[in-house]
Amino acid sequence: MDEWLDGLGRDPHAVLARWLAEARAAELFEPEAAALATATAGGRPSARMVLVRGVEEGDLRFYTNHESRKAAELAANPHAALVFHWGPPLRRQARVEGTVARLGEDEAVAYFETRDRESRIGAWASPQSRPLASRSELELRVADAEARFAGESEVALPPFWGGYRVVADAVELWQNRQSRLHDRVRFERSTAGWGGTRLAP
Repeated sequence: MDEWLDGLGRDPHAVLARWLAEARAAELFEPEAAALATATAGGRPSARMVLVRGVEEGDLRFYTNHESRKAAELAANPHAALVFHWGPPLRRQARVEGTVARLGEDEAVAYFETRDRESRIGAWASPQSRPLASRSELELRVADAEARFAGESEVALPPFWGGYRVVADAVELWQNRQSRLHDRVRFERSTAGWGGTRLAP
């Protein structure tokens, strides 16, 4: 009998949702932050931090500029990995691997409208991942975007901005223990559903 593994349950998405809720309750800084790893068609990897906006219907969602480096890599190679790390007092880690697809415009609009006005202006102003001559250039682009929407109650979704969903086929959960004898389990999806296996730390 494996009490820790049995206590997690059979659905790793339910565990992820619970661990995210517990990280928020613990008031950790940016509990939704995860390292997103992508790769070019040739296999050259890159990673950066993104904010995961919920674990919904078995997938994890994030939003970005569709002209960014990560978007270009996902277009060429629609596979990715995410890593969450929640420090003290939780001392947990979660890894997700899966395929990635773009969200529809309706979903992107619904999320974009939850952002504050300054963040929506920033989405219009930033040519994400492209070179800038200086900080002043970015500030001028922000001023131009503010002028564009001056007097308007809403800032529309940019045509080059939207969301992605990571559909997991593997989820690995890690819980810190003394003497580096950590608890670690890997869930993998098959046609029969999810199966979990304890791994050595």
